[in-house]
Amino acid sequence: MDGLRGLTADDPQWIGDYRLVSRLGSGGMGRVYLARSEGGRTVAVKLVKAELAAEEEFRDRFRAEVAAARRVGGQWTAPVLDADTEADVPWVATGYIAGPALSEIVGGSRGRGGTYGALPEYSLRRLAYGLACALLDIHGVGLVHRDLKPSNVLLTIDGPRVIDFGIARALDAVGDQTQTRTGVVVGSPSFMSPEQVRGDRIGPASDVFCVGSVLAYAATGRMPFGSVASGVHAVMFKIAQDEPDLAEVPEGIRALIESCLAKDPAARPAPEEIVDRLGPVSSGAAEAPWLPAELIASLGQHAVRLLNTDTPPGGQSRAPRRTDGRGAGDTGTTLRTARPDVSAATLQTVRPDVGAPVGEEPQAPAEVGSPARRRWLPLLAAAVVAATATAAATVIAIPLLTGADDTSNSSSAAASASSSASDIPARYIGTWSGRVLREGASTGQQRRFVISRGKLGEVVANSTSLGPTYECRSDAKLVSVTADDGRPALRLDTEVVRSIPSGRCSALGEHTLEPGHGGTLKWSAAGRTATLHRLDPAAETIPAEYLGTWQRPTADGGTNRITIKRAPVGSTVLTTVVESRNGRCTAHADLYSAEGDLIIGPSVVDIAAPGCEPSSPSVFHLTDDATLHREFLGGDKEPRTYSRVG
Repeated sequence: MDGLRGLTADDPQWIGDYRLVSRLGSGGMGRVYLARSEGGRTVAVKLVKAELAAEEEFRDRFRAEVAAARRVGGQWTAPVLDADTEADVPWVATGYIAGPALSEIVGGSRGRGGTYGALPEYSLRRLAYGLACALLDIHGVGLVHRDLKPSNVLLTIDGPRVIDFGIARALDAVGDQTQTRTGVVVGSPSFMSPEQVRGDRIGPASDVFCVGSVLAYAATGRMPFGSVASGVHAVMFKIAQDEPDLAEVPEGIRALIESCLAKDPAARPAPEEIVDRLGPVSSGAAEAPWLPAELIASLGQHAVRLLNTDTPPGGQSRAPRRTDGRGAGDTGTTLRTARPDVSAATLQTVRPDVGAPVGEEPQAPAEVGSPARRRWLPLLAAAVVAATATAAATVIAIPLLTGADDTSNSSSAAASASSSASDIPARYIGTWSGRVLREGASTGQQRRFVISRGKLGEVVANSTSLGPTYECRSDAKLVSVTADDGRPALRLDTEVVRSIPSGRCSALGEHTLEPGHGGTLKWSAAGRTATLHRLDPAAETIPAEYLGTWQRPTADGGTNRITIKRAPVGSTVLTTVVESRNGRCTAHADLYSAEGDLIIGPSVVDIAAPGCEPSSPSVFHLTDDATLHREFLGGDKEPRTYSRVG
């Protein structure tokens, strides 16, 4: 998408039940518009070029692909909401994702700079997880994306979204003359798979190759096989024959990208293997941000610009809905739908980053250009500032206010809106940690909760249990705000979302959190208890003196090298490379806590070698002689001392 642009005299005012607001972009297949339904819902409408629609084979394929795309669900894609494949000029409407394309953020193409640049490793892992989950949903209905590239990956506050899935296959049916006349290219040269380059049959593994190319680009700002500026044929030759340039890709994710870029489709991991390899990623609102704070702020500003875009006033009145299968061409500047059974106002959309929850109609939506809209814009801006300052907000909510006094102080209004939108008292909000007891004796475990605002039935917290040999992460839904005897308390129902090692963790059942002495929380579940202390966000940042690369010799004359990076709690901060006579082994581990000593979760092996085993959670501390000491909580390995090398 190339941003919001005003409509021209050549653009229709309506497509189906959608009032066009602005032009989002255009390409070989047609034009894309930002539009709103009569109920105020924001969508993206793609209008196919008339030359393509004139070819019956294209229309047949387009009809089939849209029907399949309607079945794609999940949180990682933009859902197909409506379409008219029988109109004179076919169109398809999808949920609008209020976030910029990956290409806009990273840049690098043809010398253009992005608004941020290459993404850090913890963001790349979430990006890889989201893309793999999207492919699971897309492939699950028999579709292959065929054109997965940075401009088809949109970034939102809670993860990436894949757009334009499946529709590209309809272009296979277009004749050579039409392709030449319309400028259609099936696939983007720098992000094609070897199968596409050779003209072979395309399957799901082709999309996996494209995931590898997208990740390499996001990690470095450069295409792994070169830019089309060096010549399209040169790029295609490299894709088919040469190895990718991954020299600048972070080591912790390089092996995954290499496997995705295997020339042989059978050698590439399936999307489910990528998901398993990265581990489940929590979808709870309390999860640490997956993007740097600067980007979180820019995503909020992107939403503000959307909200500040008025629906054009006036315009031709819409003709009655047609039911004869004809579409545009007989209604002037209005393109009608041929589907009388579907009302756009009742369709669901996915806009978790700027509007109602999935599948819910916004309550009493305000007219976009109304005073009510102007009242909730400052609240969004306040939320953006808060997200930037703390780098801990994962969802920016836009309250729909009615009847508010325009002169009210925006900060107090924001506080009131936040309070009314949450069932959780403010004293619970934050990050909490403590040691776990059973019948008064320590279990050797630590329990951590990150609690956010939310309503009954929603995920309001992420819980992490760290033991001597494992780490378990769970999402927690709010069941009640009172204990059985009526005392104030949070009762939570948890579901395990990640287990290291795999299969080690199981849910404990209901958890109870209630106010304790001295500003603490008392936690209990399944006979276990803990006194949780609130953590200062500053204490969760890895001190600068830990950052960098450290090394020690191995017993067989090799080297064990670790690199520590700064990232949010729960994200990868430690990568390990062991090189010995047995080969090369790599692993990664996530941050549990930076309060006091550095506590790192159990490691996960990325590239295995003989004798290479994952390690238990470990504690790092700096010694007086400027070396780094490491002890393993599980006692599975002897303590180690590393010297700084970079």
